[in-house]
Amino acid sequence: MRDAEGGPAAVEAIYRAESRRVLATLIRLLGDFDRAEEALHEAFAAAVQQWPRDGVPANPRAWLVSAGRFKAIDALRRRSRDDQALRLLAVQLEESAEVDDPDALQDDRLRLIFTCCHPALPADARVALTLRTVCDLGTEEIARAFLVPPATIAQRIVRAKAKIRDAQIAYQVPERSALAERLDSVLQVLYLVFNEGYAASAGAQLTRADLCREAIRLGRLLVELLPEAEVCGLLALMLLHDARRAARTDATGELVRLDEQDRRLWDAVQIAEGVQLVQRALASRRPGCYGLQAAIAAVHAEAPNAAQTDWAQIVRLYDLLLQLSPSPVIELNRAVALAMHRGPGAGLALLDELHARGALPDYHLLPAARADLLCRLGRHAEARQAYRMALQSVRLEPERRFLLQRLAALERVSDD
Repeated sequence: MRDAEGGPAAVEAIYRAESRRVLATLIRLLGDFDRAEEALHEAFAAAVQQWPRDGVPANPRAWLVSAGRFKAIDALRRRSRDDQALRLLAVQLEESAEVDDPDALQDDRLRLIFTCCHPALPADARVALTLRTVCDLGTEEIARAFLVPPATIAQRIVRAKAKIRDAQIAYQVPERSALAERLDSVLQVLYLVFNEGYAASAGAQLTRADLCREAIRLGRLLVELLPEAEVCGLLALMLLHDARRAARTDATGELVRLDEQDRRLWDAVQIAEGVQLVQRALASRRPGCYGLQAAIAAVHAEAPNAAQTDWAQIVRLYDLLLQLSPSPVIELNRAVALAMHRGPGAGLALLDELHARGALPDYHLLPAARADLLCRLGRHAEARQAYRMALQSVRLEPERRFLLQRLAALERVSDD
């Protein structure tokens, strides 16, 4: 049975809804990224020609997979006159069984994500290939988001595909015994994409804000296909951070500190979804790093105002996080939480210890946090010096302006 409407609008809608699933299956069937992408475009070109006349197929995804597969076989035949290997490949593809079971197609999406995020690929190549292949972002869109030339992104994608081909990286979901390690690589890519957009969202660059949305979309897909505790934890963490987007900057585009944000602007729907996912992650009794970070974000999100934040619980969560993944960044964040719980002196002692041992030498948030606590203790001259140190290593312009404003305010304060 076919639907009557098969015009350009219908084809475009199905492209948006199904193209990544179709591509994932074609990559499995054809064994090559470029061949599959060409077949995908050929299949949709055929749809544009046939569907207005014949109507949309009852199962458009299966139709597109079948059309793309046969288009690829025809293309190989045309190119195989002087190439025995291509002739053999065309025969193999023609004889191979075509799988259109819904569960298999879901597996294809998982296969694609795990292949694009394979740890054998450089981190920047994983990100570029995932955004291009899984998210269908154009090369120029990705380049604008990461502030690099389009040729750089194109080269990363080409090298990633070549590495997959030459290293014969398997197009599959890892076995359970290897899942944790491989899943960690996937989650790292998602969080890197999210942070790239979130850190710069105050810079009014729409394409970078879109990175957050793409990371969340991928996170939702991964939870749907593989609802592991850490997958839920990462999606929760991204949702809870992104829920504060509208309050992170003021009317002039300047950064607003968490304790000064208008919480009425926070996205209550996203917060509710994030809190529910945190509960799922913690219910495993073995929460991971993303789950614990999401739990900390949930404590902030559920506080009716900054003064009622449960800092004691946040400190306890940071203690668990430090046990699981010791890191000077986590130590810094715990010190700030401790300062809110027990007073600025307690937090400053930990930050001074980090500073004394040379931890995080180029991380502007360490001297910035010290400056804030020194200011709260009335040690204004030391605070000004710490702010100047933070300005030496800050990279993003919105954060630079924020630090300059804090320093300027301190310059007007007497040291008496």
